[in-house]
Amino acid sequence: MRLVVKLLKGALVLVLVAIAALAGWLYFTPPDLIRVGTGYSAKIVCSNVFIAGRDPEEVLAVDVQAPGHPLLGFIDVDVDREREVVSAALFGVFGRNQAVHREGLGCASVPNGAIERAPALGAAAEMASVERDETAPWPQGEAITDADPPVAAILDDADLVGPGMRAVVVVREGRIVGERYGEGFAADTPLLGWSMTKTVTAAILGKLDDRLPRDADALRADWSDDRSAITLADLMAMSSGLEFNEDYGAVADVTRMLYLEPDMAGFAAAKPLVNPHGEEFSYSSGTSVILSRLWQDRFDDQQQALGWPRRALFGPLGMDSAVLETDAAGTFVGSSYLYATARDWARFGQFLLQDGIWNGEQILPAGYVDWMREAAPASEGVYGRGQLWLAGPERGRQADLPADTYWLRGHDGQSMAIIPSSGLIILRLGLTPSSLDYSPAPMIAALVAAGE
Repeated sequence: MRLVVKLLKGALVLVLVAIAALAGWLYFTPPDLIRVGTGYSAKIVCSNVFIAGRDPEEVLAVDVQAPGHPLLGFIDVDVDREREVVSAALFGVFGRNQAVHREGLGCASVPNGAIERAPALGAAAEMASVERDETAPWPQGEAITDADPPVAAILDDADLVGPGMRAVVVVREGRIVGERYGEGFAADTPLLGWSMTKTVTAAILGKLDDRLPRDADALRADWSDDRSAITLADLMAMSSGLEFNEDYGAVADVTRMLYLEPDMAGFAAAKPLVNPHGEEFSYSSGTSVILSRLWQDRFDDQQQALGWPRRALFGPLGMDSAVLETDAAGTFVGSSYLYATARDWARFGQFLLQDGIWNGEQILPAGYVDWMREAAPASEGVYGRGQLWLAGPERGRQADLPADTYWLRGHDGQSMAIIPSSGLIILRLGLTPSSLDYSPAPMIAALVAAGE
């Protein structure tokens, strides 16, 4: 009996110590860090469940918890499929945040945890009517010819495609010559491009070049001070001069904007001017969200604006899977949140390779893609005027790639290299944190060599 009492006392002490340790950890953990963690968890699970059709527990364990901050390992999520709402909280209690799915507009973070405060936006417009024979060769259809054997050998090399690969698609001269998918993913799985979305935002702006000229200034009514001199071209070249911290490792401007601010564009636009516009390159997701708000405000009707990406771009290109998500205020998160299948992402790459022409139609203004690829004056040659990269994923690793290579790049290992001189597009999507030090450049160099 005494032994049982001692064991019970010992167990009680351990429980009390654990509770004290947990209380101390929570006390010293900034509340905003907890809310960023729960907001991120709710948003990622919501999008992957309602857009990509994935299992929520798998998404939580693999996408959210496996590569992330230790805090994320203690976050629980609840999926309400009837209301299409995902809730997340630390230990199921602390820092509760939610995300809500809206048809055609994806999932929006609701940082205040009150779904009823998120305005009803309605669904995005239906795709533009485009007749497509699904048995026709890609990109007009979905038929893929036999893979090129040298390409297949490269894509079967685990070191070249990298850890966490979810999709690789190789296009040469307008045809897919090889593709691979990670376990649990397929050609019909919509995948997040993260910051590859920025280049899509630039293309959407190109469609509105007449309404929102690149040299336009006095862009926002609340920019009545020195910020009124910022031009659209400054924003697109990431040289607005506005303060914005893009560090994903803590509660920085970018994570605060994405997971704690219902009006992301308003948050980013309110940042102070810390450099003269046009003189300092500073990569900023806030800038791309401001750009989204600017083009949306060129429409008198909100529903017309919400349907524009589908009518003007995704529909004509046959990107049927594409879902560009909004924030809680209805602004497209043009910095980060486009989901599309790998083949649809590759369609967008082919569209850029063809200088904005699709099926013989000049969809973007003539010369616009060339302008996008011009080096942004303040970027020292690494970034283009149109929200894309001109240098490799890491400097020094592009030595073996053609000089005309340009890139769409995104968080956690998303990339699409476009090489006009080789007629090549190499898309690689996955879950590959930067800590793994993976670069797609060796794979791309091998694919270039295979086509010579």
